[in-house]
Amino acid sequence: MTQFSPEREFFAHLAEGRFMLQRSRAGGEFFFYPRVVAPGSGATDLEWVEASGRGTVYSATLVRQKPPAVDYNVVLVDLEEGPRVLSRVDGLLSVPIGLRVQARIVQEDAGPVVVFVAAEALA
Repeated sequence: MTQFSPEREFFAHLAEGRFMLQRSRAGGEFFFYPRVVAPGSGATDLEWVEASGRGTVYSATLVRQKPPAVDYNVVLVDLEEGPRVLSRVDGLLSVPIGLRVQARIVQEDAGPVVVFVAAEALA
């Protein structure tokens, strides 16, 4: 018998190329990180919904590393659906607050992850 794991299900969706969020059917509030009950309400009527992937950078920092390692950014992104997620913006080192971004799923050594790119770069 396998135990239900929202985290495992989230990564299975990513492996299929889908960025999914959970929400309560009754309350309609989206949340992230995956859980077995909705934060705040404790609702258990959860469903998976495909995220738009659109968001706005809330906070950003540049992580400088000793060469030969490369510098990278770490961002908090407010998704259109409401949750705030921790990730990075690919293609930029310096990321301005308020930048409109779009999620992408990329394959890394540890598996698929959600990263963002500047929305203007897609236009």
